[in-house]
Amino acid sequence: MTPVLRRMTADDLPAVMEIERTVFPDDAWSEGMFRGELDDQPRTRHYLVALVDDVIVGYAGLAAAGDQADVQTIAVLAERRRSGVGGALLTELLAEAARRDAVSVFLEVRADNPDAQAVYHRFGFEQIGLRRRYYEDGTDAIMMRKDLHE
Repeated sequence: MTPVLRRMTADDLPAVMEIERTVFPDDAWSEGMFRGELDDQPRTRHYLVALVDDVIVGYAGLAAAGDQADVQTIAVLAERRRSGVGGALLTELLAEAARRDAVSVFLEVRADNPDAQAVYHRFGFEQIGLRRRYYEDGTDAIMMRKDLHE
């Protein structure tokens, strides 16, 4: 089933936080961090939720300023992975980055998450570096970039 995407609102935060804590148990964002992204940064931020049967099953966020954008977060419930939800979210983030005239989109992905790395490679992201011990549990982050105007 194709997910319905819409902008995230503060009313979505209870469902988003449940997914956040499940998907990122060791380094989950706080509700305050999400509120800050939604409330304090509307000009440079774009956050979405993905719904299947009117239930939030994933979310994603983009920061964009100047000619550069960053995927801030993307998460999908485990039972909805490999169903197109993450791809739909990422496709919309990339489209929003292009609408905002970004030339490149950057992200960090856990070095111990080959499934996510494979998705990003499929979307044209390339590894450009490594952030040692980036995550709370000491795991490295692989830095990736996709050029939008190739």
